[in-house]
Amino acid sequence: MTELTIQLATEEHTEALGQSLAAIVSAPITIYLEADLGVGKTRLSRAILHGLGHTGTVKSPTYTIVEPYELDNMTVYHFDLYRLTDPSELDYMGIRDYFTESTVALIEWPNNGHGYINEPDLVIKLAYDGAGRTCQIAAKTPNGTAGLDQLKLNL
Repeated sequence: MTELTIQLATEEHTEALGQSLAAIVSAPITIYLEADLGVGKTRLSRAILHGLGHTGTVKSPTYTIVEPYELDNMTVYHFDLYRLTDPSELDYMGIRDYFTESTVALIEWPNNGHGYINEPDLVIKLAYDGAGRTCQIAAKTPNGTAGLDQLKLNL
């Protein structure tokens, strides 16, 4: 397993990381975003989406569970599973249909969907570190490893 730890001193650093992640993302890929409330999962997702070419607003999918973004050669699904009370709720929304060869899945609170969502290619963990954040990125598949190796070269 390949890992990388990055210090994010400001929100601008988080946005820059999102842009760098977008440069290495290609479908299909599943990215888990793990952190406490308010640490920056949605900000990072927004930066990734903008880096992939989305020019509009990026809403937090806290209440909708998923927000789709149709881009030129992929569909990005931004999931927020925080409000799920039981992972089987995902079956009712046809969760497995979201994961195709053209899908980029950004999943906040992935533990709440255990057993119903794809295993991750990358796991991104954000944590408070004083006034900034620490970001740990771990590759879990060959696809994730290739992306993380490219990210290391780009930073």
